Amino acid sequence: MSSAKTTILVTGGAGYIGSHTVLALKQAGYEVIVLDNLVYGHQDLVEKVLQVELIIGDISDRSLLDNLFQNRNITAVMHFSAYAYVGESVKEPAKYYNNNVVATLNLLEAMQAAGINKFVFSSTCATYGVPDVVPITEEHPQNPINPYGATKLMVERILADFDVAYNLKSVRFRYFNAAGADPEGRLGEDHTPETHLIPLVIFTALGKRDSISIFGNDYPTPDGTCIRDYIHVTDLADAHVLGLEYLLKGGNSEVFNLGNGHGFSVKKVIETTKQVTGKDIKIVECDRRPGDPPVLIGSAKKATTILGWQPQYSSLEDIIAHAWQWHQKRHN
Repeated sequence: MSSAKTTILVTGGAGYIGSHTVLALKQAGYEVIVLDNLVYGHQDLVEKVLQVELIIGDISDRSLLDNLFQNRNITAVMHFSAYAYVGESVKEPAKYYNNNVVATLNLLEAMQAAGINKFVFSSTCATYGVPDVVPITEEHPQNPINPYGATKLMVERILADFDVAYNLKSVRFRYFNAAGADPEGRLGEDHTPETHLIPLVIFTALGKRDSISIFGNDYPTPDGTCIRDYIHVTDLADAHVLGLEYLLKGGNSEVFNLGNGHGFSVKKVIETTKQVTGKDIKIVECDRRPGDPPVLIGSAKKATTILGWQPQYSSLEDIIAHAWQWHQKRHN
């Protein structure tokens, strides 16, 4: 399906998962335009590494969107531009509802007006809340426990309604913990502030932090620490290209979990980072954080069956080694 004439708009394409997906789209032969307000994105990565067109702007700007859709032959939109800090969403829900829901609705209305009806959406396992069973399938009830998860669920509902009313076809990807970096070291994770476990452990190994905190060591898990499903960002990016191609071939709207199907504990992540980096990592044990489920593991069988998706980098060693390579280069 891909050709140089097929142009994809990637919102949030200067961010972590967005930039890796832009790279995957380029490698698959697509023309890519990135729209990013650079609140969290990195202009240097888009212009120097990805070397695609970057439009600095916001999805809340309707005239910008109308102009873009009118003057470019855009076939589909991939949407990554969301705020994604759970703790911040609890403190500043208005910020999250405005950006993640209101601005996304603006984007969808502009697409509808322009007759563009293919949309790949970056959703999250946070829409499930605390799971009743693991591994979590797409049929699991969605009961988000924070505003971030609620905003993503709201957009999923909007997309379902837009499909019925306007024939807007979407693929919604609910991902688990994105991790790692481009295996060739071109791209990686660079958040400010950083809240994800693997980069925080690596920062400790690099000497940029004194220690890493473990929040709770009395969970009902083999080593007492929380277990999470880490999915390599390159595998996530590949799934987005497959989701796009599924829509371009006439596929109906669908939702897919993206995860490894098995989890690693906080202690296991720290131990593996020690082995990969050869560095000592000081641990500080703290009380549990409210709202942390003991185990979050996703089933990606549906994505494997329907999209033919096969994660290439499912070992924790690979994920951490690629992240370590990136952070050494980015921060030294």
